[in-house]
Amino acid sequence: MYAANFLLLSAVLFSIGVFGVIARRNAVMVLMSIELILNSVNLNLIAFALMNDNVDGHIFALFVIAVAAAEVGVGLAMVLMIYRNRRSIALDELSEMKG
Repeated sequence: MYAANFLLLSAVLFSIGVFGVIARRNAVMVLMSIELILNSVNLNLIAFALMNDNVDGHIFALFVIAVAAAEVGVGLAMVLMIYRNRRSIALDELSEMKG
């Protein structure tokens, strides 16, 4: 019962994150939604590690945090460069970047 609450919360966070990625047009909001998805994955890893009494989930969660930090750095740099060139961070206007 204890882990079921964490898994339910994780499913809600994941659903909100997926909706944010699909529905948002702002690049910063899409990055925030991806972070929400990664945090829900971390919550799942920790919940299953607590259920099985091991530390493997904690170690994987640290790797996910490191990947999320790198994703934020690269993603925000890309958003800043797009804003400097286009004066907008709307994702609909980036279709011209296809090459």
